[in-house]
Amino acid sequence: MARDWQPEFEQLVDEHQSMVYSLAVRMTGDRGLAEEIAQDAFLALDKNLGKIKNPLHARFWLRRVTMSRVADALRRQRVRGLDLWVEMEEDHGTQAEIRPSSSLGARLEALLTTLPAPQRSALILRYQEDLTPEEIAETLDAPLATVKSNLQRGLKLLRAKAESSLKEFVRDGKVPGGT
Repeated sequence: MARDWQPEFEQLVDEHQSMVYSLAVRMTGDRGLAEEIAQDAFLALDKNLGKIKNPLHARFWLRRVTMSRVADALRRQRVRGLDLWVEMEEDHGTQAEIRPSSSLGARLEALLTTLPAPQRSALILRYQEDLTPEEIAETLDAPLATVKSNLQRGLKLLRAKAESSLKEFVRDGKVPGGT
């Protein structure tokens, strides 16, 4: 009798480590914290390896665990009374590594880090991971209407921030890609 798909931990790490790290660093803006979150996600994967049903389930599971760990880390930052984004700018840490000032894309990515976490999560999963709103809702365990609202509000806020802080790229009052 043929056995079902048997995940190999090392193979799953190789296939998904860049996705997990990228989600974590874009959500937190902190490379060190992102590495901790990625390690934690893969430790959880190792403990739950027997529950992984197939390659698509592994990807979904890792996204969900990563986003959950990110939310926990950001919540711990707030509970300790630290404003994560102000703290990073004060110590000139990782945010400078993420956004070299010469690149429009990098500057837009830095603006993304200033969005509220629910909006940032929805936008990153939609445009980085190319998930549908339904898939995002499942990944975040959130109502579909909430996800759609976070996508709409996040894009609106990101456009407004871009229009005010990226004036050198604005033509006729609109940022490239804006409506």
